[in-house]
Amino acid sequence: MKCPSCGEPESKVIDSRSLGDEIRRRRECEKCRSRFTTYERLENRNLYVIKKDGRREEFSREKLFSGIRKACEKRPLPMGAIDKLVENIEVELYSHGKAEIPTTVIGKIVIDKLADIDHIAYIRFASVYYEFSDISTLKQAVDNLVDSRTGAPLDGQLPLISAEDIISPKRRNRQRR
Repeated sequence: MKCPSCGEPESKVIDSRSLGDEIRRRRECEKCRSRFTTYERLENRNLYVIKKDGRREEFSREKLFSGIRKACEKRPLPMGAIDKLVENIEVELYSHGKAEIPTTVIGKIVIDKLADIDHIAYIRFASVYYEFSDISTLKQAVDNLVDSRTGAPLDGQLPLISAEDIISPKRRNRQRR
């Protein structure tokens, strides 16, 4: 493991801890004495993703992480929430016990988990996953999310639709008078 500060390939392990499916190691560079942390994870058997056009591609944790990170960009999520989400999705995929999984299954898992942690990230991801062709399909997705979640915002987030916007237009006009 190369030192991130000086590039020295030699380092010694100061501390090791098991974190479920991975091991956290605290290291110290032999040359500059800089300390850094590494994580080791058991490499799972190969898992292939079946794309919409029928191609098969090796599962990439980095691609999954990148897609979720883009959806969650500039959202008020706690540190490590995306890492934990990706870890949970990866564990769920391997627990299926299949060598090949369609992208539709992966997308559905991501959609379900994002709906539970961040509504805006859910809508961002859904707009790509469901390939919304117009504003009405986007509105329908928001309406479905609001209906399924009883309109209550998640902790630390603003509501998707304000209570005022949920009131029917006729009632809103009466209230303005």
